[in-house]
Amino acid sequence: MVHIDDGFDFLGHHIRRQRKRGTNKRYVYTRPSKKAVQAVKDRISQRTYRNTQNQSLTQLLTGLNQTLRGWAYYFRHGSAKRTFNAVDHHTWHRVAIWLRRKHSIPSSQLKRFCDQGWRFADGDTAFLGASSVMIERYRYRGARIPTPWNIDSAAGTG
Repeated sequence: MVHIDDGFDFLGHHIRRQRKRGTNKRYVYTRPSKKAVQAVKDRISQRTYRNTQNQSLTQLLTGLNQTLRGWAYYFRHGSAKRTFNAVDHHTWHRVAIWLRRKHSIPSSQLKRFCDQGWRFADGDTAFLGASSVMIERYRYRGARIPTPWNIDSAAGTG
């Protein structure tokens, strides 16, 4: 048993009560745990290791997009924007290293593998990352939750 202010990990989520920035109010936040983030980073590093350089850039980007999208859909109901950006940053650097090794090019020539800005792409396939998944927080629904019982008749019988 732990205090909610110390936080705890449950099913890959880290749940903790913290003060909201800019206010004195305290809320419970759900984020991906450090162990879950490290697991997806390890999976990305494994997919972009030297022994995978025989595949094309399209195959690599497709596999990374599927991995990151699935992971992000699981964690999209918490406050995970910063975590998604950190995972995308790690993935972008791993793909950059993979491309430099595969084509024996310096960092200055990586731009030729990009389509918009510094987004890696090959044909119709582009790196989307975890940040492309919309975060959907659960909102308080209050009295809008439908009830299967008739409230008027239940109050009269009691």
